[in-house]
Amino acid sequence: MTEFTEEEGRTLRTAVFGAMVLVSTAEPGALDQESRAGIRAMTHLSPELRDVLAADRPELPEGSAADVENGVLTALRLSTRILAAKAPAEALAFPAAVVAVCQEVASADGRVGEAEQAVVGRVRAALGV
Repeated sequence: MTEFTEEEGRTLRTAVFGAMVLVSTAEPGALDQESRAGIRAMTHLSPELRDVLAADRPELPEGSAADVENGVLTALRLSTRILAAKAPAEALAFPAAVVAVCQEVASADGRVGEAEQAVVGRVRAALGV
């Protein structure tokens, strides 16, 4: 099992949970449904990464909505670098898994709005896919 520092684990949690929050709050909707969909969709991530995500409470960046989004997108970019350095196999699967989680959150209420789709696009760009 790959060992991650406390800071690396925090970055991974901010990236994954933050991406779900960005999609979920992009449009008014069923926040509870979307949260549950995101948690269920975590199965797209490896058991090892799920353990890292469950190890502590996620932290989102503070500030305005733009500050939060910028912080989450930065965490996504950093996460890909952390995984490339420490867990190359995880690095290959991580972007697609995070995008799948975001898409499940976006479609939890039966439709994907333009704002949600735009956020998923920015998440994809941050992940390099």
